[in-house]
Amino acid sequence: MRRKLLILAAAVAIFLILVAALGTTLFFSPLATHYVESGAFRVAMENETAKGLHFPASEYAPIRRTSWVTAQSEGLTASDGEKALKSLDAHGITARFNPWGVFVRQWRFSDVHVESGEVAIQIYQANPEAVKPKPWFSIFLPNRVFLKHVESEHSDITWQFRGELAGFFGTQLLITPHGSDFEYFATGGRLKMALVPELDLRRAHILITKTLLTVYNIDLASDSRSDESIRAGGYAGIGKDKSVDVKATFDRVPIRAWLPAQWKRSLSGNASGEVHWGGENPKLESSLGDGALRVHEGRVENLPVLTKLAEVEYLQLDDCSLNIAWRYPRIDIKDISIEDKGKLRIEGEISIERHVLHGALRLGFTRRYLDWLPHAEEVFNRERSGYLWTTVHFSGTIDEPKQDLSPRIIELFKESPGAYLQLLFRQFGNWLNKTFGGDH
Repeated sequence: MRRKLLILAAAVAIFLILVAALGTTLFFSPLATHYVESGAFRVAMENETAKGLHFPASEYAPIRRTSWVTAQSEGLTASDGEKALKSLDAHGITARFNPWGVFVRQWRFSDVHVESGEVAIQIYQANPEAVKPKPWFSIFLPNRVFLKHVESEHSDITWQFRGELAGFFGTQLLITPHGSDFEYFATGGRLKMALVPELDLRRAHILITKTLLTVYNIDLASDSRSDESIRAGGYAGIGKDKSVDVKATFDRVPIRAWLPAQWKRSLSGNASGEVHWGGENPKLESSLGDGALRVHEGRVENLPVLTKLAEVEYLQLDDCSLNIAWRYPRIDIKDISIEDKGKLRIEGEISIERHVLHGALRLGFTRRYLDWLPHAEEVFNRERSGYLWTTVHFSGTIDEPKQDLSPRIIELFKESPGAYLQLLFRQFGNWLNKTFGGDH
């Protein structure tokens, strides 16, 4: 009995060796080249690629075998993606095939190189995929494409944001398997997106699974050669759980590029801080979070309200910081602290809810910047830390804000019309000096 088992085992081993030898011979023969370059093989690869990347179909340019284990195609296109990938357009594809993968039912590629490409991604609703019936002999055929290493020298990864095209453009992309999913590593390129100035991408590391998009790290800067940094990490559910949790830190970020056009002439400095964003889904309506902002080397100039109020042409900020918290639709800006020592200091908090403005700021000037105002102590009626203080209450909307300081100042000038006339002459003299260089 034992002898029969040994004979059977030897026969099976010899059979497997013969099959492997035959397979190897066929693989390296002209017949294999003819098959790889045939339409039938291209259709098979199109079907497997579409299935693996969740497209209804994909299309390869003609495939050419360039060596025993490598093949090339000028391009691959796919559209109407059902999952994270919305469309794909790759150019200059070179792939290294591992023939031993066939024995574990895989189209196994140890290395794929893409010269350039465009990938559009999207948020999708996860649904169970229908299982299509297969012929009985499919159990002997490869049923999965395995990519060990995919690299693209120049890729555009795009998505839609506020109705406009956004994305990372011209980035170098590396894709590696993570179990049955993929990890993405990107370096270089530019981020272009509405509401955000263009930024250099230093590096990004992202994992996308069937249920979760995990951002391990994204490092951005307006100039990648500078010491500025904007770093973010977090996750977003893409299955039944759509929750989002993202944390970002930023340091030495020039603020001027982030400001509305009407503020760019007036404000400058470098910002540091952190932001935490979360919600049960990515929609703004379910968002909540908090953050902190500090501005270093801040400067305020060409601001008419300061020039008119206290003849302050500019502020060199020794302190500029605030904290922010929001739970849609309310935003609270707290712990506001702005100071140019020896000129003014601002403290307080403001809230915005559905564009409606509430809050109060405590405004303090040193005495010499209030000498233009008659009976200044009637409005700035508290003294603390070298400043004369008043409280300014805000109301109205963010488009049409209202405050109660101007009426109180106007009332003082009504009581002292001579002081108002003196102020006008002083401002007229300042205008002459600026216009004619102080020669008149």
